[in-house]
Amino acid sequence: MRDAIFMQQAISQAHNAWALGEVPVGALVVKDGQVIATGFNQPIGTHDPTAHAEIMALRAAAEILGNYRLPGCELYVTLEPCAMCSGAMMHARLARVVYGASDPKTGACGSVLNLFEQEKLNHHTELTGGVLADACGALLKEFFAERRLAQQKQA
Repeated sequence: MRDAIFMQQAISQAHNAWALGEVPVGALVVKDGQVIATGFNQPIGTHDPTAHAEIMALRAAAEILGNYRLPGCELYVTLEPCAMCSGAMMHARLARVVYGASDPKTGACGSVLNLFEQEKLNHHTELTGGVLADACGALLKEFFAERRLAQQKQA
């Protein structure tokens, strides 16, 4: 129940990305049961390939806490994190990562590879996938269907 409530808030962040024409992925960082930071995809508008929802939320949380390490924090994200975001999460020392829809193309939490299972890495974060997966996946499908329709009308 708790995970679903926070994932719903991440979905709200994903809508912020969609409104800007960005791929609708949203994220938030939770500490002690409270949302302390949010983020959504912004790489197109910011001209920044690292401006994924997870990175934006991590940056905001680190600023709020005054530390690049985020022990005891959880990150909720609507789409399975990529390798870049997974690496950043490990460096931040997150306690837990919760994601919605799987990403069969770039997912680094089990779909393509699982960085969180690499025993040689020195930090291990608890991973929970599939929370509100249908709702998270539907958001992405609707976005890309709308985008394809707009492209067809232009052609």
